[in-house]
Amino acid sequence: MNSKFSKILTIIVAVISVIGIALFINVSFTDGTPEAISSAVGPLIGFSLYLFYAAVIITVVLSIRGLVKNPENLKKTMIGLGAMAILLVIAYILGDSEPVLDAQGKVLEGGELGAASNQWVGSLIWYSSILVLIGGAFFVFDLAKGLVKN
Repeated sequence: MNSKFSKILTIIVAVISVIGIALFINVSFTDGTPEAISSAVGPLIGFSLYLFYAAVIITVVLSIRGLVKNPENLKKTMIGLGAMAILLVIAYILGDSEPVLDAQGKVLEGGELGAASNQWVGSLIWYSSILVLIGGAFFVFDLAKGLVKN
């Protein structure tokens, strides 16, 4: 059964590759005018989006299937999601909603003081920074642990 599944998967990947190559060649043979490039790139972008959606759906379905098969991992997953939610709340508190200015110092449309988008952008920058700090701390800790063992 595994060998049969592997063959089917190989055929699917080959078909997707051939379609992608054909769409890329279609873009390569345009005459260079913006209209021609736009009409040639459209199908490539659409195909890429379908592949992306399929990858996301397959990933989510297989993850949920794995959690259902191993309920003991569900507790660990929920603890991890809870920790990420707590970090997001901390980042939201740290984020600011200052106005967004252009090069001349004028406030951009939609970037007014207190705009929700400003708050979320600032929060997600803080969230990324917190995650980088935590990841870096674990990296240094693991490196030091490895050096101490040797």
